[in-house]
Amino acid sequence: PKGKRPNPKIYEIMGEENIFKMLEDFYKELEKTEIRPLFPKNMVASSKKSALFFIFILGGPPLYQQKFGPPRMRARHLPFPINEKARQIWLQAFYKILDHPEKYSFPREYLAEFKEFLDTFSAWMVNKE
Repeated sequence: PKGKRPNPKIYEIMGEENIFKMLEDFYKELEKTEIRPLFPKNMVASSKKSALFFIFILGGPPLYQQKFGPPRMRARHLPFPINEKARQIWLQAFYKILDHPEKYSFPREYLAEFKEFLDTFSAWMVNKE
C-alpha cells in the first residue's frame, strides 16, 4: 500500500487476537454507516479477511498473502465506487475504534503514526469524484 507502514512493534504488542477484535469492532461500526452497502453481506467474514491484511501491515506474518495472494488493495477495491465522502466515513469509523486503544492493547505511542497510515491508505482507495 501507499505510505509508510506502521511500526512493527504494534503487532508485537497487540498480537493477532487483538487485531482480529479491533477489526471486528471496526466492521460493527461500519455496519451503522451509509457505506454499509459497499461491503459483503457477511461482515464478520469481511472483518477477518481485513484483519489478516492488517496483521501483516502492523508487522505480523503475511497471513493475507498466504490465503488470498498479493493484497493489491486498490485493484480489489476498484469495483466499488469510493469517493471522498465514503473515505471520510470509513476513516471516522476506524478513528472511533481507535478512541479506545487500550481495549485492543494498541500502543498509544504509535496511534498518530497508524492514523497517518490509514489516512494515506484510504486516500489511495478513492476511485470516484
